[in-house]
Amino acid sequence: MADSGTNSVTDSVTDSVTSESVGSDFAGLARRIADSGLLKRRPGYYVARIGGVVTLYVAAWVVFGFIGDSWWQLLTAAALGVLYSQVALVAHDIAHRQVFRLRRPTEIAGLLVGNLGVGMSYGWWQDKHTRHHANPNHEELDPDVDPEILVWSTEQAQAARGVARWIGGRQAFWFFPLLTLEGMNLHVAGVRALFRPTFKRRGMEGALLGLHIVAYLAALFLVLSPGKALVFLAVHQALFGVYMGCTFAPNHKGMPTLTGNDRPDFLRRQVLTSRNVRGGMFVDIALGGLNYQIEHHLFPSMPTPHLRRAQPIVRKYCAELGISYAETGLIDSYSQALRHLHEVGAPLRAAARATA
Repeated sequence: MADSGTNSVTDSVTDSVTSESVGSDFAGLARRIADSGLLKRRPGYYVARIGGVVTLYVAAWVVFGFIGDSWWQLLTAAALGVLYSQVALVAHDIAHRQVFRLRRPTEIAGLLVGNLGVGMSYGWWQDKHTRHHANPNHEELDPDVDPEILVWSTEQAQAARGVARWIGGRQAFWFFPLLTLEGMNLHVAGVRALFRPTFKRRGMEGALLGLHIVAYLAALFLVLSPGKALVFLAVHQALFGVYMGCTFAPNHKGMPTLTGNDRPDFLRRQVLTSRNVRGGMFVDIALGGLNYQIEHHLFPSMPTPHLRRAQPIVRKYCAELGISYAETGLIDSYSQALRHLHEVGAPLRAAARATA
């Protein structure tokens, strides 16, 4: 698939749903949701949310300038790790057309927030996330379960080579330490995508990514001594990666995976591979509403504050059809994901013992 250049994540998912949903089980749920008014825009919410995140983001960099060359800057690094993640979550909502209805303002806002704000390629992420939404947890079609480093099924474990084979047996132990590298991986993957011939808007994306990287490194090395700058960078990017990983890990990790032609209808494909996370306002804010992962996957353009209200409708509908609806607490969601990683790594541990 060519890299994303024109369609939003929601455009591509909507095209897929439309082609298979007429008269389907999902159509009945879609009518209930539409009748409830939960697909209507929430401009006031996004003005307040984006305004708040941007204000805190700018304030953190102002504080960075005032503190100067001090080890107290590690607190600023931690704060920016959180704020970079919140900015990325805003970019996620923008890509799903939750903020702007039209494509052009969506693309412009996505580029400014993603590329310029956090140094993550909007086009690269959009392409990857579109494929994930279309086929969540499908081992051949979802890039989020690509066994490059971690394996997500016993079949992947048995076929693992290289780093995945070396880590796989103890991947549950390595999961959180590896997340400290995820922030840097997001930056590098976006830069690498610029060299693909099919990547669109390379000039614009490259210019904004370059501006972010140059401004970021200049701020660090002009304000801090080289040693402090490197430590700041490590702390900031590590916390950014851990936060992003902890935001997305509860959603699908440890849920059933699909292979080959095992492709249920849209409703079951989204519900059975997703997990919701219970919690109050703190969890909603910390996870950017992605704790309502089932509802988000079914209605990706639904504004974040409506997901909570959609949940009882979706859960009741699934119960009527006898479709399993997974929901758990935040800590248990990580436990389930780690247990799954440990279980699917069993073939690699067995192979290691056999050759020991």
